[in-house]
Amino acid sequence: MSRHETSPTTVQPASNHRPNACCFCWCCCCSCSWNEDRERAWRASRETKLEIIPNCEACAKPTPEEVQGWAQSFDKLMKSPAGRNVFREFLRTEYSEENMLFWLACEELKTECNKHTIDEKARMIYEDYISILSPKEVSLDSRVREVINRKMQEPSSHTFDDAQLQIYTLMHRDSYPRFLNSAIYKSLLQSVSHSSSES
Repeated sequence: MSRHETSPTTVQPASNHRPNACCFCWCCCCSCSWNEDRERAWRASRETKLEIIPNCEACAKPTPEEVQGWAQSFDKLMKSPAGRNVFREFLRTEYSEENMLFWLACEELKTECNKHTIDEKARMIYEDYISILSPKEVSLDSRVREVINRKMQEPSSHTFDDAQLQIYTLMHRDSYPRFLNSAIYKSLLQSVSHSSSES
């Protein structure tokens, strides 16, 4: 059966990670089975060429106030290493972790000053997240892709700024509201509040 033959009224199995039949992405082929395709691709290639991205950022246990603050603004969540870890865990359940990985790789690139290192890391970011051949390709519009392709002729630490902003906006608009309603966030909030009241 082709991906377009799936009826939108089909009952989803209980084990499906994604109860919502449709996604709200910026791609032009947003069909109901989009995430199933992404899941297969993501599972097929979980390894990234960028060894600089750890599985989990080093951070202290967040305070109840900090965890509550993540619900106040997406900026607060993304500025907190603990917040990024939890949000990244949530994105993994939606098979869109590549958005956070790309954002982190861009942040890492901005700290580089060495021209050779910038060239190398920019090439790896392009191959991992921009190339249409990559299973971890992030969803960018054609204008941003054209800008990146021009800048890749002479990469700098800010080659991916437009793309990074677009992915940040996508995570904010699309994934963040679901994260706040997720079991991952609610259980963490309950856990830190409970341990705080015990101490």
